[in-house]
Amino acid sequence: MTTAWGAPVLARFPEDPRDRLRAWDASDEYLLGHLDREPIPLDGTVVVVGDRWGALVTALAAHRPTQITDSWLGQQATRANLARAGVEPGAVRLLTTQDPPPARIDVLLVRVPKSLALLEDQLLRLAPAVHEDTVVVGTGMVKEIHTSTLNLFERIIGPTRTSLAEKKARLVFCTPDPALVRPSSPWPYSYALPDGVGAVSGRTVVNHAGVFCADRLDIGTRFLLKHLPTGRTGLRVVDLGCGNGVVGTAVALADPRAEVLFVDESFQAVASAEATYRANGVPGHAEFRVGDGLAGVPDDSVDLVLNNPPFHSHQATSEATAWRMFTGARRTLRPGGELWVVGNRHLGYHVKLRRLFGNSEVVASDPKFVVLKSVRR
Repeated sequence: MTTAWGAPVLARFPEDPRDRLRAWDASDEYLLGHLDREPIPLDGTVVVVGDRWGALVTALAAHRPTQITDSWLGQQATRANLARAGVEPGAVRLLTTQDPPPARIDVLLVRVPKSLALLEDQLLRLAPAVHEDTVVVGTGMVKEIHTSTLNLFERIIGPTRTSLAEKKARLVFCTPDPALVRPSSPWPYSYALPDGVGAVSGRTVVNHAGVFCADRLDIGTRFLLKHLPTGRTGLRVVDLGCGNGVVGTAVALADPRAEVLFVDESFQAVASAEATYRANGVPGHAEFRVGDGLAGVPDDSVDLVLNNPPFHSHQATSEATAWRMFTGARRTLRPGGELWVVGNRHLGYHVKLRRLFGNSEVVASDPKFVVLKSVRR
């Protein structure tokens, strides 16, 4: 990526030479070009929110910015990209969406996330650190910036306008209004689950902003909850890509002897899973881990993996995450251990599972979803 601050070589994480997706896009270039053209002082506290793979903070590393991200994978990509660019350790401060933000922000750069709720949550958390002279600039592709996006900046920070589009990207300019009365944050959001979903029927689920289907039970998870495995107890179970943790919590409620590991690459998701688990007073043992799927979990150490894999990486459709999840399950399952997957029928997960495990059985199906089981031989 060519910028006024150099031409860093950037990659996503985990790095895959077959991956054709870049670690930056036109919105990153547009924002960096704007910062170069305009007399914006960068010698104060610069905060970059939602920098997907570290392109922005790598380019601006000389100004010692702070990055705030919800993505563990994005944070690891940032570390690798900074090291590749020869940036000294500690020059860029890496925070998660669960960490306390800086007390004062002089320049706030926002890469607009896919989730409007996550944008709302982050703006509300950061607004107290913004002052009347803070420069606030957002960036995103045209298809990512809507009237609702601009309304959030307007309601939480101050008067907002947009730039002309350039390479299908757009900038958002926001002028802080110290007199603005901000709304209170609705996050985290809790609600009671409906009846008819097994052990978690009527139970509380807690969602931090940005978690998939944070205001309702998504239909794929609902379908899996109705068809969870039964009969075996005292298992080591992984809720892989746990989201708000409702699946792992259902397992723990049904079997207090189960040991459940909740894993997700989203800091918001793992915080939600732990909050859901704690809110229901579940007995037994649980572990909560932010990371890349089952990386770091020992081989042959798990009895059951439950998975509703994502098939998007930001705006791009990708099978890479699902494949890493399936291969991780194959490695970590004990002989006789089972991977249960729910997914849209059209995704054809049974083909991948048969290739990897040598078997794939349909446990349940409806016109939209299918629950598949593969056994480690």
